[in-house]
Order: sequence, then structure tokens, then C-alpha cells
Amino acid sequence: MLEKIKETAQYLQKYVDEPIQWGIILGTGLGSLADEIDVRHRVSYKEIPNFPVSTVEGHHGELVFGYLGGKYVMALSGRFHFYEGYSMDKVTYPVRVMKLLGINRLVVSNAAGGINPAHEIGDIMLIEDHINMIPEHPLRGKNIDELGPRFVDMKDAYNPQMIAAVEEIAKKADIKVCKGVYLALQGPTFETQAEYSMVARLGGDAVGMSTVPEVIVARHMGIEVFGVSIITDLGLPGKMMNVSHEEVQKIGRVATPKVIFLVKELVRTYNK
Repeated sequence: MLEKIKETAQYLQKYVDEPIQWGIILGTGLGSLADEIDVRHRVSYKEIPNFPVSTVEGHHGELVFGYLGGKYVMALSGRFHFYEGYSMDKVTYPVRVMKLLGINRLVVSNAAGGINPAHEIGDIMLIEDHINMIPEHPLRGKNIDELGPRFVDMKDAYNPQMIAAVEEIAKKADIKVCKGVYLALQGPTFETQAEYSMVARLGGDAVGMSTVPEVIVARHMGIEVFGVSIITDLGLPGKMMNVSHEEVQKIGRVATPKVIFLVKELVRTYNK
């Protein structure tokens, strides 16, 4: 596995014009953030040795290298999900590659169902913690000691200083944000009312089908993480509605400009 990761990183090294300061994973409805990057290179997943290929509508399937907020970044336009049939090794493979390319800071984004009674559709939730309920752990199996420790400290998995920085950015720009716990389920079905109720009882403020495996692997390798969810539907009693992937994408696109602004400003100004 490690040799494959090294092979992929070596192939991509030619696109690293200067040290990459941030990695970004673009989730459902947030792909247009790539349009904000002053692009230097685009690389289709199909061209990259050992790389998986995204199968989900709205996930473009390319790596983008360029400048965002004056910083050189690498963006993953199209992520991989356990529900697509990929092993956890494949789901988290790009994060491994990012680390070998020198990335120490990662932004992750997703669309999520809101459970907190204070949520409204279109809200931006800064992820301050997560609960992993996907029935496979990305670190299961033999540990790759060269990449990280066998047992990983997950305290402050989502960097508190980055969260505070974005809260301040949002306050100055008069953008409403909230904070909460993201709970990850396998998918691909959207949750039943009973499952939404379960998530609430377990302490989740929002629920989705991604992000957590990538964050676990990032923390395994010492990468600092900032995570954000767009609340695209509600699972509250009396507010639950029929939902589709197309509707999730549509709502995601409405909130995207605000998320883009917050992420750009974080990348531009964060120096801790």
C-alpha cells in the first residue's frame, strides 16, 4: 500500500510548483470552489496511477493545483465514498497522497442533514467534532508506521484555532454560522425519521455519508483539519421532507458562495 501511495505522489510531484500549503476536499454542491482557484494544473483521476475514480453525480473527478487566497493549494474535486463500494483504503487514498506531497492543513466539506432544532436549510455548520458510525474503520488492519501511530489521539480532530478563525471571519462579514457534531453513516439511503431520531440521541447535530474517514486518516498523519457542512435537509419531527441527491446539490449551490468566502479567507489569513 505504501509503495502505491509513493508512486502516486511521485507522479503528481511535477505539478507541485511550490510547497502546497492547503489541501481541500470538495463535497456535494461545493465543487464550484474549484472555479475560485487560480489554476495552474488540472489532472483527471483517470490519469493518476493507483487513484480511484469518483462515480457520484456532482463530483467532477480531477485534482486541481493552483492559488487560492494567495496560497498554493491542491483541491480534490470529487471524493470517494464507502457506499460506492470502495474499500476504506481507496476512500482515504487521496489524503495519504496529500501528506506525501507535503500538505499539513486540510479543508473538508460536505452536505448534511440537520438534526439540531436550531438548524434551517442552507445553514453553514462548522464541524467541531464527529461520531463515526460507518461500519468499517479506515485504520483497520496493519498500521503503516511510516505514516502515523497505531493508536491516534482524536481530541480536537477539527482544529479549534481554525474554527475560531472562521467564526471571526463570519462575524465580520455578517455570515451566519453554527457549530456542531457531524455523525457519519454508511449510506447511500437518506435517513428514515427513526434514524434521524437515533442520530439526535447519539449527540449528532448533522448527519452525512462522508468526511469522517478522511479526517481520521488526516489526523493519523498529523494533518490539521477544518470541516464545514451545508445543511441541505432537515430530519426534525414535523420538518422532515422528501429529499433527493438533486435537491441536495441545488441547496448546496445556494450556500456555496458564503462557504467559498469563508474558506478563501481562512486560507488567506490563517498563519498559526
